[in-house]
Amino acid sequence: MPLVKRVIDPRYLCRGTLPDGVASELECVTNSTLAAVIKQLGGLSRHAEDIFSELFVEANSFYLRMTNLQERVDLLSVKVTQLDSTVEEVSLQDINMRKAFRSCTIQDQQVVSRSSILNPVLEMFQHCDKPPPLNILSPYRDDKKDALKFYTDSCYFFNLWKEKMLQATENKRKEKRRQKVHLSLYLSVCLCICLSFCLSVSLSLYPFVSIPLCLSVCEIYICSFYLCVIYFESHHQCLFFFL
Repeated sequence: MPLVKRVIDPRYLCRGTLPDGVASELECVTNSTLAAVIKQLGGLSRHAEDIFSELFVEANSFYLRMTNLQERVDLLSVKVTQLDSTVEEVSLQDINMRKAFRSCTIQDQQVVSRSSILNPVLEMFQHCDKPPPLNILSPYRDDKKDALKFYTDSCYFFNLWKEKMLQATENKRKEKRRQKVHLSLYLSVCLCICLSFCLSVSLSLYPFVSIPLCLSVCEIYICSFYLCVIYFESHHQCLFFFL
């Protein structure tokens, strides 16, 4: 459904009924048409002023962002010119210990809120008919809900968006839980394979070695395997390379 942002009134210049007792109908129609044209020009000039005001605000915001970006570029250029490529100022270990870069860009929020609504849309909203006073029926409802919200609800789209976001978060949580279950099952299978392999290799190479000694060797392999798993999980690595 398209939303008309700016409307120039009157839209019809020559429509209308002539009053009774007019001596010259042609002159009356001409004067009314001329008056409607003047009203249209006045509305057009008001909308033009509003458009240029919005352009000024947008240009000012763009100028501030460009100034901030230029300052950051100048600071970065100074750091780059002072950097010596032959000297290792930061080791690889220090780089891995540092936190990742996070942008400090401020995102626009509540763009379509009541405080940020445009003047033409606000005027159109103020000229709309008020909803019926259904809220007086709220005390008579058994579910204690607002009766007016069954007719109009300004928070409907926000609640719909919130439900979608919560559902997406829940789906991601279920997916992570399912991956953990698959990972645990995969690790168990790997442990069984590792244990059987170690036992078979130990008994084939050293047939006269006692079974407790073979089990101790298997325990060493298993501990090493677990240490590798813990290391990769702590570094947020994916374990699919075991496949």
